[in-house]
Amino acid sequence: MLKKILIANRGEIAVRVIRAAREMGIATVAVYSELDRNALHVRLADEAYALGGSTAAESYLNTEAILKAITDSGADAVHPGYGFFSENPDFARAITAMGVAFIGPPPEAIDEMGDKVSSRKAALRGGAPIVPGTTEFVTTAKEITDFGTEFGWPIAIKAAFGGGGRGMKVVQSAAEVQDAMDSAQREAKSFFGRDEIYVERYLTWPRHIEVQLVCDQHGNVVWVSTRDCSAQRRHQKLIEEAPAPGLPDGVEEAMGEAAVKAAKAVGYYNAGTVEFIFQDGEFFFLEMNTRLQVEHPVTEVITGIDLVEWQIRVASGEKLPMTQKQVLAARRGHAIEIRINAENPAGGKFLPSPGPITKLVAPDGFGVRFDGGYESGDEISQYYDNLVGKLVVWGRDRDVAIARTLRALKEMVVEGIATTIPADIAILEHPDFAAVTHSTKWVEEVLDLSHIGTAPIAPASTEDEAPLVQRNTTVEVNGRRFDVKIWVPESTGVAAPAAKAKKAPRSASGSGGGAGSGSGQVAVPMQGTIVKVLVEVGQAVEAGQSVVVLEAMKMENQIEADKSGTIKAVNVKPGDTVGAGDVVVVIE
Repeated sequence: MLKKILIANRGEIAVRVIRAAREMGIATVAVYSELDRNALHVRLADEAYALGGSTAAESYLNTEAILKAITDSGADAVHPGYGFFSENPDFARAITAMGVAFIGPPPEAIDEMGDKVSSRKAALRGGAPIVPGTTEFVTTAKEITDFGTEFGWPIAIKAAFGGGGRGMKVVQSAAEVQDAMDSAQREAKSFFGRDEIYVERYLTWPRHIEVQLVCDQHGNVVWVSTRDCSAQRRHQKLIEEAPAPGLPDGVEEAMGEAAVKAAKAVGYYNAGTVEFIFQDGEFFFLEMNTRLQVEHPVTEVITGIDLVEWQIRVASGEKLPMTQKQVLAARRGHAIEIRINAENPAGGKFLPSPGPITKLVAPDGFGVRFDGGYESGDEISQYYDNLVGKLVVWGRDRDVAIARTLRALKEMVVEGIATTIPADIAILEHPDFAAVTHSTKWVEEVLDLSHIGTAPIAPASTEDEAPLVQRNTTVEVNGRRFDVKIWVPESTGVAAPAAKAKKAPRSASGSGGGAGSGSGQVAVPMQGTIVKVLVEVGQAVEAGQSVVVLEAMKMENQIEADKSGTIKAVNVKPGDTVGAGDVVVVIE
């Protein structure tokens, strides 16, 4: 059995792995960026190592820093979580070359299945039907346009080395191709460290159904459960449930068998998930996620299986503890997972809402579980994913699970940031969700969120709230000398921070949206980084026209002109960091 695991991740998944390892008597090692030095996963781990930097590229995607932490800590295994390096075969090879166990699939399987293009080829070998699309990377806008012309619009541009909707753009016409391609590649590079893309036909009203697999290193494979993940926005999941409801007789079993064949085709072991698109009684292979998934808890609570424990045991060389028949016999009831994201769903916009969590109280009660990465007083950074935590609820049947989830959501308290909870409640209370007639497009095209108002955000920092700065000092502990870094309030005489973009007046609701309607002071609604400026001084613009592209929490957001007129000033350039309410463009 493994002795010490380094978790190459952050947030709730790092916390989840730490807790599972602790129950197994395994020591844990956290790694952290400058912004995460006092994060929950750092506080819970047995030891922790600084990676430096703030952005993902500077920290959690810094291979050299993570490999050094492995060596310094003496860890004999690495769990990558999801996102970051979880589906990077080069990282897995670097780990195994050190003689350290990678708690995930073999690099060769990640190569084939982690690349969404080659995974489609593997699915075909395994006999699973695939959605029409390219089986090679696309590198030019012309290739994408030609595909759309042949198969019809809309089409989907997707990141080849990723998942979770990151780097996916739906294109309605040839005129949108170049901008969508550029945006998809930027997001993919930012979140996964690679920008290869491919193209698929975009189905009109599909459900997203996936199959959880676990495979050991002795050739044994079981599919544990299906999950429905159709309630989505921006191609990212909001609500997941297990087992997938409303499937025709035999379809779940056929999906499970197809998933097993696809995994065996690439010599897969450890946990993984095969995703399918289901429409009009037919299912198509979508991709395979060569890692643990965010929604794994719903499978756990209907089976009693700790999937992280199974991952660790498989990485230690053990055989699966249950057969396929035993796994299916263990399933009981229905489970729903709600992703609590730091986003403002007002008007269906789902704008990122980074900032400090002033209060967080998770619900409790029979059948209720909360997997969180934050506590009261912690801060959601613009540089990372915006998942605050996951509310997981079990019921003896789907109706009970829905009712219990609604009760728990209405008890939950999150203050200081906006969250997706109001939208989650609207989804669960809608008759389409109860009848399982929703699709991956339903939230954005059907669900009415106009009644959800702008949520208040944390108050802006005042001049009296001094920022923390790094100081170097020397201390002695039990007679041993240590050079240490500490973070203390900035004192008088320290150089003032660089001037920021001018703040627009805050609205009475405290939304930080900044400019009043039609003021011409175009302000960003959240903290983030400018990745593209779309206008220049003297240019005529129309109300609703995009003026800059803002990246926040790994998502690109189009910031639009609030009135028609002429651009008087552009206050930002690509690469600039801005805060909520900063005026980026002035229109007269």
